[in-house]
Parts: sequence; C-alpha cells; structure tokens
Amino acid sequence: MKKSLLSIALSAMTLFTAYAQEALWSGSQVTSPVVNADGTVTFNVVAPQAKKVEVTGDFLTPVEVDTPFGKSTQPGKAEMKQNNGVWSFTSQKLLPELYSYNVIIDGMSILDPSNVYVNRDIASLTSIFIVTEKKGDKGDIYQVNEVPHGDVAKVWYDSPTLKMQRRLTVYTPAGYDKGKDYPVMYLLHGAGGDEDAWTTLGRAAQIMDNLIATGKAKPMIVVMPNGNTNCQAAPGAWSRGMYMPSFRGSIGQPALASMDESFMDIVNYVESHYKVAKDKKHRAVCGLSMGGGHSFAISRRYPDTFDYVGLFSAGLHIGGSQQKSFYQALKDNKEVQGQLDRLFKAKPALYWIAIGKTDFLYEQNTDLRKYLDEKGYPYKYRETDGGHIWRNWRIYLSEFAQMIFK
Repeated sequence: MKKSLLSIALSAMTLFTAYAQEALWSGSQVTSPVVNADGTVTFNVVAPQAKKVEVTGDFLTPVEVDTPFGKSTQPGKAEMKQNNGVWSFTSQKLLPELYSYNVIIDGMSILDPSNVYVNRDIASLTSIFIVTEKKGDKGDIYQVNEVPHGDVAKVWYDSPTLKMQRRLTVYTPAGYDKGKDYPVMYLLHGAGGDEDAWTTLGRAAQIMDNLIATGKAKPMIVVMPNGNTNCQAAPGAWSRGMYMPSFRGSIGQPALASMDESFMDIVNYVESHYKVAKDKKHRAVCGLSMGGGHSFAISRRYPDTFDYVGLFSAGLHIGGSQQKSFYQALKDNKEVQGQLDRLFKAKPALYWIAIGKTDFLYEQNTDLRKYLDEKGYPYKYRETDGGHIWRNWRIYLSEFAQMIFK
C-alpha cells in the first residue's frame, strides 16, 4: 500500500513538473494580445469551463457613470466568442497609443493570463499593450526604441521640513556623466499615486529617451517625488510595509507640512547631488491632477524659482469653502492674489494649462483661466478630447517637455 501511494505521488509530481517546465519555456497556451498588421488587436483567453468571457479596456467606447466628484467614465466592455475552449475578441483598428485592459470571466475581473505586462494605478492592476504605426507617433514615443537610454534611479533624500527620509525617482539622460549644468523638470503625480507613477503609467523614461534622441527635447533631469507628505515612499517601499494603496495615497499620522511648504527640501537635495544649473531658467515644475494643484501652489510660493510651470488637469484648491466656485475662491483670497501677482511679475517663460474636454476638473481650470485673463497674466492653453486619464497626461508630458528650456 505504501509503495502504491508513493508511486501515485511520484507520478503526480512528474506530471506537475512537466507542466511547469512547459509553462516556463512556452508561456501561455495562447498569445494575447496580438497586434495585427491592420491595426486591430486580438485578445485570446483559455477558459473552457467559463460561461461568459468579456474584455474591458480603454480602447472600447467608454461608459459614463456617476461618482462622488461628478460624472466620469469607465472603460467599455465587449463579449468574447468561444472556439474549443479559447475565447477571442478582435477590436476595431486602434490609433497609436498605450492601452489598458482586463479580462472578465463569469463576472470576475482578472489580468490577461497571457500578458506579462502590467501596470498598477493606485490599487487597480491592468494589462497593457502598445499600438504604433510609424516613427514619432504616440505609440512609438511610449515604447522602448533603439536610442541612447537614460537611467532611472530610486534615491532617498532628507526632508528637514517633514522630519523624515523620503524617496525620489530620478531620470538622468543618456550621457549624463559627460555633461554638466543640466536643467531639471520636477514632475508630480496625482492623488493615489507615488514616486513610481510617472515611470510606469506615464512612460516618462521612454518619452524622455525618445524626445531627447530625436532632438525634440533638451537633455534634462526629471525628478519625480512622492507627493504624499506623510509617506516616505510608495506602498511596500518603506517601513510601513505592504499596505493597500488608497486614493489619498497615505496612511498614518498627519503630515508636518504640505508639498509646497516642503518642496525646497527636494530642490536643495537635487542641486547638491546632481550636475544641474541652479537658476530659475533651468527649472520647471509640472504635474497631473493633485500634482497640478501642487505645481500651482509651489510656483506661487516660490515665484522666482521656476521659469516653467505646467498644470495638467490640475486639481485646484486654496482652502476656504468648497461650495464656492474656484473663481470666487480666487477673488476672495488676498494672499493667493498677491502670490499670483508676484509670480507673473517675475515673468515665467511658460505658464501652461492643459485639460481634457470632459475632465471633471474642467470648470476649475476654466475658472483659473478666467481669473488670469482678467488680470492680463499670460499663459498658454491646451485642450484635448477625453477626461481625467493617463492617455491625456502622457500627451501633456510629451508636449510640455518639448517647450521648456529652449
């Protein structure tokens, strides 16, 4: 009896090992996604026992939903068709872009089992793929090309204002060691994000590599801090451990200071550890959503420090009643009025506002533009289709990087 049980166990182990080796060497039983020559994309999922399989992603027609912040959109869905246990769906021709998606099997959303390329956005994981048609299109700019590559480092700096060690992501361009006096772009993430967001979801390193290699952007250092000032680093990357990321992006005790109050700790670290020029015309600050709000506040607080300011779908807050329109809040706040007056008297080389037509923060940004217009403060404005999405923010980074340090 013992011999029989041992034989069964060994046979089971052999079968498991053989299956594991097959999976190791050949990957999944199907390929997915497949970017076809005509620009369509085919998704394949092996699920012979499933009753219904769908794909949901930002390449499908979005669905409008109500949120606590107003109307928003969610990715659309499409049903997949089964053939011998393999479920498939082929999209329409897709424009060059980076796309995110998930598979839904009998109501349960999962990553595509055949796609190892994944992004985390706050607490959501999605599979990703890139479509490109020709050199220089969006897909091409977002992918890794055969060009000189910069380096991306995770570095720790001391923040005396926040009384803690904190982590930055720093991009240095190809050939950094041979140069000096580089300009610096400080690139800030949105709510729920961290110092990893722009290099994963935003494709910042690929964008900068490709723009610099083609001469469309100046070689520059890009500094991506963590905007949650009561956190040291991204979830799992500091002593608080592997906690669940949240929209607020932070846990624990209240912060000792705001992002704008503590921001010069970051600038001082960068200018004492990297080969950078230390004057206004070689500094830019920009960010998306919460990071756009941070950029709005930082540029006001330090009017002689940054020559280039970029607000990407900015979440604009200056305290006081949230029932007021942002325009009225500006009109009522003498301190902020004075800060903006000093900022524009310092004549920034570029003050750039960009937002999507259906972004839930559109009205706030329209209010800011109304106030700036009344004061005669110069700025440039960029409006795109779509809402509060990474697809827009990658566009804004790509365009802003080409306009600065000229």
